[in-house]
Amino acid sequence: MLISSAFSAGQFWILFKNWQRNQAAAPPAQKIANLADIPVGGMLLFRYPNEHEPCILVRPDENTLVAYSQKCTHLSCAVIPNVAENKIVCPCHQGYFSLDEGRPLAGPPQHPLPRIHVEVQGDEVFATSVELRSI
Repeated sequence: MLISSAFSAGQFWILFKNWQRNQAAAPPAQKIANLADIPVGGMLLFRYPNEHEPCILVRPDENTLVAYSQKCTHLSCAVIPNVAENKIVCPCHQGYFSLDEGRPLAGPPQHPLPRIHVEVQGDEVFATSVELRSI
């Protein structure tokens, strides 16, 4: 009976945290950089929606920007983009994600990287929201 009660309390806690996350206001848009500061094939590190959440912004070609949480979905190691191979690499456990979609390609990660939505307004790039995704 004790195990059953603990399991129910654990499930309740997960449901409560999910509800709480859904009730939270969306984070405000935040300027990341000027578009001219991000070279084609380059990347930029930033933090969003707060100073505790490292993110990467990658410009694989002239007209494309993609941004993701920099924490691997396996054990939160910092991921690194490899634009030439169209991958994001987790060096800790040889995990690989698609640069285009953030979905896992190989290794231990089972979930896609959280996507950071970005908008270009004039010559400025803004982070506008975080999308938590599942496969």
